[in-house]
This record gives sequence, C-alpha cells and structure tokens, in this order.
Amino acid sequence: MRARNKLTMLQIRHLAPGKYNDGGGLWLQIRPDGGGQWFLRVTVHGRRREMGLGGLQDVSLAEAREEADRWRSVVRANKDPIKERARIRRELERDDHTLASITDQAFRARQAELKGDGKAGRWMSPLNMHILPKLGRVPIEMIDQQDIKNSLAPIWHDKVSTARKAMNRLNIVMRYAAAMDLDVDIQVTEKAKALLGTQRHVTRNIPAVHWRDVPAFYASLSEPTVGNLALRLLILTAARTSEIRYCHESEIQDDVWVIPPDRMKAGKEHRIPLPRQALELLEIAQMWRRSGFFFWSRRAVISDAAMSSIMKRRGMEERPHGFRSSFRTWCAEATDTPREVAEIALAHSVGGKVEQAYRRTDYLDQRRDLMQRWADHVTGGE
Repeated sequence: MRARNKLTMLQIRHLAPGKYNDGGGLWLQIRPDGGGQWFLRVTVHGRRREMGLGGLQDVSLAEAREEADRWRSVVRANKDPIKERARIRRELERDDHTLASITDQAFRARQAELKGDGKAGRWMSPLNMHILPKLGRVPIEMIDQQDIKNSLAPIWHDKVSTARKAMNRLNIVMRYAAAMDLDVDIQVTEKAKALLGTQRHVTRNIPAVHWRDVPAFYASLSEPTVGNLALRLLILTAARTSEIRYCHESEIQDDVWVIPPDRMKAGKEHRIPLPRQALELLEIAQMWRRSGFFFWSRRAVISDAAMSSIMKRRGMEERPHGFRSSFRTWCAEATDTPREVAEIALAHSVGGKVEQAYRRTDYLDQRRDLMQRWADHVTGGE
C-alpha cells in the first residue's frame, strides 16, 4: 500500500513551485506566485483522471485529505468522481429553491410573452436592483413580508414606479413558486404593501418643450455630432429614444421608417413617414453608421442617456421623451388633425379591441402630410 500523509503544514509553507505528492493520489501544485491547488489523481475505467479539490488558501491539508478519501470511495464503487460530482451539483441546482433561482425560472417561463423575449432586461431590472441583492440567496419559502418591506422601503416613496414594478414582479415569482407546490405565502406582497403604506409620491409628467419653442431648440443642435443628429431625428419623427438609438438602415424603405414589433413598446410594427428633413438628416448620419446602425458611438449604439445629457448640460428640465408631448400638443392646438391620426403617429392604441379589429389602416398618407407639416414647423421651413 502506498504511503499517505507525506506532507506537513510546515513543509507546505516553504515549498518551491512544483507538484508534491501527499500519497494515495492526492497532490498539491504550488504556483510561481505562491498560490497552490489541490488535486486528486485516480484511475477509473482504465483512464487517468485529475480532479481539482480547491485552492490551498481555502482548503487546508486536513480538508484536502478528507475530500480525497470521499472521492476515492467513489472510485472504489467503479464511478468517475468528476462525473459524479457534476451529477450531484445538478441535483442540488434542481432543488435550489432560493429566491434567485425561482425568479430565474419564473422569468424564463414568461419570456415568450415579453417584448424581445425580455432580452433587454427590463422585466428583471427592478428585481436585480432592489430585491435580489438582499434576498436572492434566501430560500423562497422563508421570505416574509418584513423581508420585502425592508428591501423596498428605501425606494417606496421616492422611486414609485420602480418599487411598484419590483413588487408586482415579485408577486409573479411567488405565485410561480406556489405552482411548484412550494410552501410560500402568495399574499406576502400584499402584506408587505400594508407595512409600507400608501405611496406618497405624486407622478409628474415628463417636462416638455412648448411646441412654439421647439424650432429654436432644434436650430441650436446645428453641430453634426451623433447626439445632436439623433435628437434632431427624434424631434422630427416624435419617436422614442430607444427607437432612435437602434435605427437601422434596413428599416428605411424609401421615405418610410418601418420599426419592427420587437422594438416597439406595444409590440406592433410601426410605420413612420419620413419628412424631407429627416431623410436629409439620415444622409448626414451616414458618417456615424456602423453595422447598419445610424447612431453608433465607439463599440455600440449611443447610450440611453446620450440625448438627455445634451439637455441636462444646458440646465433644462425638459427631456427628449417630452418632444412627443410637444408634437401631440401642436397637433391639437395648431392643426385640425383627427385624434386617431395624431395618436397613431405616436404609436398609441386607439379605441377598444373591437374598433381596432375593424380599423385596418394606420393612416399612412394622412400622417405623411402631418409629419411634413411638423417638420416644416420645427425647421422653420428649411
């Protein structure tokens, strides 16, 4: 029988870089940087296998010997210790009932109904930011209303929308866990709301530049930077920032910008007739185009804050999304545009499901005239 327990802790402290045998297949490899790694060398099914047992800093000599004994017994049972360890880990993961694990499963179950399969991360974002860092490792069956209250209390009155989304999505996760027959309280989020109290925050509309002042602001964006060009196109089209950021050359069909469903908030294709000024702007934006995207910055499309930062630097309270309001108010106050045409120009749903089912038009021709009139107003008739 081969000798075992050859090494001592005193020896280990003074070992030079190299591999050292403790006996019975247990080895210690010392790296040049002074760190070390335990591994077990065994032969199973006629193959030599080397199985890592952890770093010297985390696993003591005694612990390494204990782990080696454990996996030698697996070899004696004619099993591959590496595959057996992987199998055990898979079983543990399958039985992982932490909040983080169940949240991931609940999210994957809902992906098909989320825009873009939820790849943008917006569904998970409130949970990732405010719930999972504090409660992710807690078994979901142990989570109570006090835990949820403590997690959301810091933002309950200050970030009302985010807190509400986090609570609603946590409720979905809890109900998913209940469907798995886990012993969870499906009323726990309602109880947490009772502890947190009524949210005091008053929702404010996003500040918007008055439609009469839009031409002056538009003119101030004369320098052809990628941010200015993107913001100008946003104003001309009354589109959302995300739609502008990911504007791709394949979406431009003659004088119509066709935005696919997976990029729209409502999940439906939206056509925007492009006025002459917008087409000219896209020609200028060619200098920034990369991988087909018009508004590229370094390694990706411009960030979500690229356009709003232009207005922030000027000390403005208004934000890019407010130009949609500017456009809509102009439609109401300066034109005789029918309500449904103006709303569809903003990609809003108009009427109930029955009305939508019977209305098979998106008023493209009427909107082509409307968007050109808006562009003429914005540019001062340039």
